[in-house]
Amino acid sequence: MFKPTRLSFALAALLTSAVVQADIEVPLGSTQRVTQLFAFPNNCNVICFRPWSLEQTVEHYLNQSLQRDGYSRAKVNVKHHDGQLSATFTGVPDSYGQPLTALLNTADLAYEGASNLNSNGKWAYNWYLFLPLGMALENRKSVELLHFPPDYSLTQAQDYLESATTDRWAALLTDNGIPATETPAYQTIIDIAPIAAPSNAGKDLENVYSYFSDYQIRMVRELSLSSKGSLPMVAFGAPVRSWIKQQYGQTVNILGLAQISPEPGKTVSVLGANHPSYIWYAADPASYNGDEQKADEAGLKVMGQDLSAACWQAGMGQKPASDPNVLLKACMNTWQVTRKEQTCELFYTSVRNLTPEQANAKCATPPLKTQLKQLKGEVPTPAVAVPKL
Repeated sequence: MFKPTRLSFALAALLTSAVVQADIEVPLGSTQRVTQLFAFPNNCNVICFRPWSLEQTVEHYLNQSLQRDGYSRAKVNVKHHDGQLSATFTGVPDSYGQPLTALLNTADLAYEGASNLNSNGKWAYNWYLFLPLGMALENRKSVELLHFPPDYSLTQAQDYLESATTDRWAALLTDNGIPATETPAYQTIIDIAPIAAPSNAGKDLENVYSYFSDYQIRMVRELSLSSKGSLPMVAFGAPVRSWIKQQYGQTVNILGLAQISPEPGKTVSVLGANHPSYIWYAADPASYNGDEQKADEAGLKVMGQDLSAACWQAGMGQKPASDPNVLLKACMNTWQVTRKEQTCELFYTSVRNLTPEQANAKCATPPLKTQLKQLKGEVPTPAVAVPKL
C-alpha cells in the first residue's frame, strides 16, 4: 500500500499548481475583427493620446478583466501571426478563455447592428462602437443594465468603468459594505446601446435599440445566467426600464422588482433604479425655479432610493439565494427609516459637497428632520423638465 510522504505531497502540490498556471491560448480572430471589436485606435488621430498598437490595446482591456476577476498575478500576452491575433494567459483556470470567446462572438452581433445603422444613415459622426471590455469575465456578482457609455470612457480613460455614473454607483456600493476593490465585480455592465457618445446623446440613441436586439438578448442571457445560477440585475433609468417592458413584458418601477426569463425555465431578478446620474438633475435648484428647499427634498428622496437599490444589489451579490423581496424591504427600511440621518449626510457630502461636519449640522436642524420624515413621499415635480436618464 502506498504511504504518502512529505515529498509526495510536495510533488502533488507542484503538479496541481502546474495545472492552474499552465498557459492557455485564446484565438481572438482576424486583425480586422479585433480592430472592429476593440474600437482600435481608441484615441488616436494624428497626435495620439496613447500611441498603443492593436496588440497593446487588447492587452490593456484583458489586463483589466484579469484584475477585476481577482487574478492579480495573472498575465496576458497578445500576439499577431498570419493575420490572426491570439491572447496567451498565464495564471488563470483552463476555462478562462470560454467567457472571453463568448463575449467576442456576441460582440460580432453588435458590430453587425452598428454597420446596418450606419448603412441606413443613422450613425452620428461622434459615436464609437464601444463594447463592455475590461470587466470581470468570470467572477461576477451582479449585472447592471444601462443606456450607453459616455464617450470619454473610451477616448480618454479607455476604461468602461471610469465615468461619473459608474464612480457614483461604486461609492454607493461601498456605503453598503462592499470594499472599493471589489465593486467592479458588481458592475458588469450591459448597455442596450453599445455606443460611446456624448452625455447629451440619450434621446437620439433611443431610436437605435432595434439594431442591437440580437446582441442585447444574448448579452443578458450570457451575463446573467451561469452554471451556478442567475445573477441579480439592476435596470438603471427610464429608457432601460422601458426596454425591459418591451423585451420581456415586465414593468419595473423605481425600487420595483420583476422576474425576467433570459431563456426558458430560468429567471433573473431585476430591480428598477434611477440612473446613477439622475440625482444631479433631480436635486438641481434650477429645476424648481431656484427653490433650494424643494431641490433638497427631491435629492434626499432620490438618495434614499439609490442607497436602497445599491443595498439590494450588494446583498443579492453576496448571497444570491436570498429572497429578493425580503431583502429589498429590509434595504428600504435601513436607508429610509433606520439610517435616514446618514442618508441625509451622504446626500450633502456627495451631492452638495459639504464637509461631514457641515452635513451633520444640516441634517440635525429641525427643518431637515421634517424633510427626513418625508423620505418615503413623492419627489416634488420639477418646474423645469428633467431629462429621462
